Amino acid sequence: MKLACTLSNVSFIALVATVASFAPCAFRDNRHRYAYDLNAAKIGIFYGTSTGSTGEVADLIADAFGDVATEPIEVEEVTGEVGVHFSKYEALIVGTPTWNTGADSERSGTGWDEIYYGEMNDLGSMLNGKKVAVFGLGDSVSYGENFADASGELHDVFQNLGCEMIGYTSQDGYLHSSSKAIRGDLFCGLLNDAVNQEDLIEERVEKWVEQLKSEGILGGEKVAVVEPTSISSISPMEFSSKSDETKILEENSRILLEETLAVSANTNAAVPSAASSTKFKPHYNAKTGVTMWTSPDGRSSYFTFDGPKTSTYTP
Repeated sequence: MKLACTLSNVSFIALVATVASFAPCAFRDNRHRYAYDLNAAKIGIFYGTSTGSTGEVADLIADAFGDVATEPIEVEEVTGEVGVHFSKYEALIVGTPTWNTGADSERSGTGWDEIYYGEMNDLGSMLNGKKVAVFGLGDSVSYGENFADASGELHDVFQNLGCEMIGYTSQDGYLHSSSKAIRGDLFCGLLNDAVNQEDLIEERVEKWVEQLKSEGILGGEKVAVVEPTSISSISPMEFSSKSDETKILEENSRILLEETLAVSANTNAAVPSAASSTKFKPHYNAKTGVTMWTSPDGRSSYFTFDGPKTSTYTP
């Protein structure tokens, strides 16, 4: 009996040790997935890579966005379920290097090539209207005539699925001569050269992320830049008739008169007597029927409401 108990205890201890050895891994995985659900990240970042450089740029992009973006996911990890993973997010950022230089298709040399014209083509309208931004890596000197060509193919595949493509950038500051990633006069996304312009990558990423935010990647409308209106561009007020103009002028005069009388009342200013009024100059407003009297030095004034005086003022 004692031996049986000992064996049972040993078996129990072994069982606990076995469970303990597996539990942390399972816990980490569940916690990792739960964290994504809890954060409800709006942006999914997916990339293909051969040497790791594209993944490093993906990390910079994720860091710049913060909690609203997922940790970058290598596309090979979701092959077979790309539709499920892509549809989780309100917007996507996708990246690729270029290894099959000069090829007409499957230019990346990564997991993207395996799904472009098969699994992704079968998505139909699943991604229709989803905002997608592309980033890519290439060598703008050694492969200056095919700089980051695979980025163009990545762009076109998503565009053909009905996605709203955003994040186009200027070609200024690069060393290439041509690229299949050019659309119009712009790159179809953010292109980086980790070989010849590595020191510019971080700055370019930061500016691009701000651009994507302004283009509405986090939801809502695009932020429009409103130019200030100059005073010279404001049209003068137009009146539908002369009577309208007269009414407005009369109203302005009435308001001015009320304000002046109110100031006089608050400061206990006395209205000059009739005897002293001969020293004041009258200014009669024919539209309001009011005469404003001003002193010779222009520092004092008062108003009367009787008929026209010697001097009249018509605005």
